Amino acid sequence: MMTGATRVTRCRSCGGAFGPVFCDLGETAVANSYLPPDADPAAEPRYPLCAVVCSQCRMVQLDHSVDATGIFSDYAYFSSASSSWLDHAARYAAAMTDRLGLGAGSLVIEVASNDGYLLKNFVAAGIPCLGIEPAANVAAVAVAAGVPTEVCFLTPDSAARIVAGRGRGADLVAANNVLAHVPDINGFVAGLARLLAPQGVLTVEAPHLLRQVDGVQFDTIYHEHYAYWSLMAIEPLFARHGLTVFDVEHLPTHGGSLRVFASPTARAPSPALVALRETEAARGLGGDGFYTGFDAHVRHLLAGFRDWLAKARAEGRRIAAYGAAAKGNTFLNAAGVGADDLLAVADLSPAKAGRLLPGSHVPVVSPAALLALAPDDILILPWNIAPEIVGQLRGAGFAGALWTAVPEMRAHR
Repeated sequence: MMTGATRVTRCRSCGGAFGPVFCDLGETAVANSYLPPDADPAAEPRYPLCAVVCSQCRMVQLDHSVDATGIFSDYAYFSSASSSWLDHAARYAAAMTDRLGLGAGSLVIEVASNDGYLLKNFVAAGIPCLGIEPAANVAAVAVAAGVPTEVCFLTPDSAARIVAGRGRGADLVAANNVLAHVPDINGFVAGLARLLAPQGVLTVEAPHLLRQVDGVQFDTIYHEHYAYWSLMAIEPLFARHGLTVFDVEHLPTHGGSLRVFASPTARAPSPALVALRETEAARGLGGDGFYTGFDAHVRHLLAGFRDWLAKARAEGRRIAAYGAAAKGNTFLNAAGVGADDLLAVADLSPAKAGRLLPGSHVPVVSPAALLALAPDDILILPWNIAPEIVGQLRGAGFAGALWTAVPEMRAHR
């Protein structure tokens, strides 16, 4: 249950004053709070969803915080639902095992370990590991799959307790796509630092703000994403807690992400890290101009989608959607889409089936049930895994039109 939203007036990272608005999406429902079919839509809470820029450290962040306990205590997202994400996790585990020489005497900890999607690779390789996951319903799936998991939020205190219980720090700490989800970012990074052995390595994956802007990826903005990350914002945050960033990799995931490497032990910056610092500086991330044009690009994208939707409906086309992901909920709510506009949305997750999307109240059904409705068009909401979904739908015999709407309307064969 949500307990409301709190106005934030200073930067969560450095305490600086807020500068310009990055993107204002008005008041919306919480993107991962799916409704039961008998819910009263009028009682659904809505909160401001506006991202602003810190005038000092340049961290982009929401100017309100919705209670994280309410969002994550019973979570509807299961990482294993995406085959492409499972492949990504397997590649990561293999690469880190080789790079760091991990083995039976090592310790790997993943923060926000979800359903064990990543750590199961280390379990299979005989490498000791531990997941930290605040969502009890998701953690239970990991434990059932043989992945040791602590059900808690990461704080300096919980990190100290875990290290004391293990008698050592971790050789590798993974924090993939979680940095955005933390309102107390300093407490969280302090916890990451405390989990590490002195020579340990932290890897953090996060969508890159530069790619978000270039791809008009506004739909990654939702209440559980408190911040949106550039290297320029990450480095001073990590340094504040004794972590030196020493390398970076560019990933295709989530529309373009960074994998940042850091350690409590000082290490020389890699050529890739130096290059990215120079790129962000050249693109103007240190000034206001880079951020202030994004909102207008979002308005243009939404206008184009509304035109497409109005034309399709005027022609009598039956439209459905695929992927009850949080980014899709942001998109539908920003576009003003309701249950009258879409037949249904399909999703593989059994935790979402039978529920209604937050805000739009479109019913969630299984992929087979969606295809039985015989839509003319299917809008793929998680555009970041569109090729995977196109393959699934074509393989299931769907011959109609498939679309993504970010960064513009695009048909897929």
